[in-house]
Amino acid sequence: MNSENSMSIDPPPPLAITMGCPVGIGPEIIVKFFHDAFVDQKNLPAMAVIVIGNTNVLLRTAGELGISLNIQPWHPGDPVKPDVVSVFDSDDHPLDDLSWGKPTLATSTAMIRYIEDGVRLISRGALSGMVTCPISKISLQRAGSPFPGHTEMLASLTGSSRYRMMMAGKRLKVVLATIHEPLARISSLLTITEIQDCIAMTVDSLQHDFGCQNPRIAVAGLNPHCGENGMFGSEEETCITPAISGYDGPGEISGPWPPDTVFYQAAGGDYDAVVAMYHDQGLIPFKLLHFKDGVNVTLGLPIVRTSVDHGTAYDIAGQGLADPASLKAAIRMAADICSHRAGEGR
Repeated sequence: MNSENSMSIDPPPPLAITMGCPVGIGPEIIVKFFHDAFVDQKNLPAMAVIVIGNTNVLLRTAGELGISLNIQPWHPGDPVKPDVVSVFDSDDHPLDDLSWGKPTLATSTAMIRYIEDGVRLISRGALSGMVTCPISKISLQRAGSPFPGHTEMLASLTGSSRYRMMMAGKRLKVVLATIHEPLARISSLLTITEIQDCIAMTVDSLQHDFGCQNPRIAVAGLNPHCGENGMFGSEEETCITPAISGYDGPGEISGPWPPDTVFYQAAGGDYDAVVAMYHDQGLIPFKLLHFKDGVNVTLGLPIVRTSVDHGTAYDIAGQGLADPASLKAAIRMAADICSHRAGEGR
């Protein structure tokens, strides 16, 4: 192509990693991610990445791990320099009163601020999306937050009334019809409307976030052997089967399938995702396959958000034992989703 007629394409805004709880394993896995990415250039993410957190905490973490990194402050609009960890400082908490594994009111407030700043910068177009490191639910309560976790907070910050949790890996994707609920309540929460909404959001994400044009969705039953014609429960007949038969959207939807076999079939390639009825039904098989590299994707938000599939791990924080594999996978997936959405002009 003639250079006079060629057009330069500006790179997309960077992704953000929110640091999570400053005294959890978030800072450690971030430092390890950048170290591994800079050492092995082949594993660099597909787009620039910055950190929303605390420069001092990351410098201390790198020093304790014996990792040499060039960590510098970053401001919206600044280029992200190669071989530099660019940090948007949401706070400048002093180091003398921070102890690994021991959250305080100050660290609890800081982890909330990282999330709020991430949403604000994405809404301004300064960032493409966010990858969240783990926070503590107890610390959220300590800071006076009304939200039980990341997802609910992000839904409120973005004005989203419909959202779902997808757990995604190379072999298996699972979306939950109900999430953090006592088992005794699950049956009463399952309705035709809820299940159809979960199916629709799963299809939409697979199409627009993962580039799967005609998703094959398997819907799991609730009871052993899908109730065995009512012998072991009636939810399949009263709400799950009607939800599937009444769904009139895109995709190939089938089920209800016995929970003890459907995940094996999906992991073998028969389905693109499984809609599970409750938390452990979906997460036990998922974590068996993707314990280290699983990614939490929030469906229904106007922004791209992925997350590591683990907690703050206060018991090992500061000991150099944290594995950055889930963070690496979450960054790659967020970059891919941003790319798919950008290609559609979303």
